[in-house]
Amino acid sequence: MATGRSKPVTTTADGDVEAFLAALEHPARDLVAALRTLVLGADASIGEAIKWNAPSFRTTDYFATTHLRTRVGTGLILHFGAKKNAIAETGVSIADPTGLLQWLAKDRALVAIRDADDLAARGPALQALLRDWIRAMP
Repeated sequence: MATGRSKPVTTTADGDVEAFLAALEHPARDLVAALRTLVLGADASIGEAIKWNAPSFRTTDYFATTHLRTRVGTGLILHFGAKKNAIAETGVSIADPTGLLQWLAKDRALVAIRDADDLAARGPALQALLRDWIRAMP
C-alpha cells in the first residue's frame, strides 16, 4: 500500500500543488484534496505551496502542513513557521472547544482526519481554529 509517495519536492510555486496532488499515490488522496479546499476556504489570505514534500499553507509564514504519513485518513500539522521562535518556549493559547488539537509540542499540534464524513462534521470547527491559529502567528 502506498503511503503518501510522490516525487520528492522541497518547495514549489503555488500552481505546483495541483500537479503534486495529481501525482500523489496515497490511499486518502481525495481526502487530502478535500482538506486542502477546506483550509484554503478558511481565510482569503491563505496561500499554498509544496513544502516539506506536502501541501503546506501560509499567510505571512507557513502555519500548516498536510500530514501524509498517517495510517488512517490524513492530518494537518499546525505550527508557527519554518523557523523556531519564542512560541516554542512559551506555548500559545488556542481555543479548541471541540478538541481537534493533539498537541505535539508547545508550538505544534496535529489535527487528525479519519475520513470524508469526519472532515465534513468537523470542518466548520477546523476553519474557526485555523483563523485563531493565524491570528496567533508571530
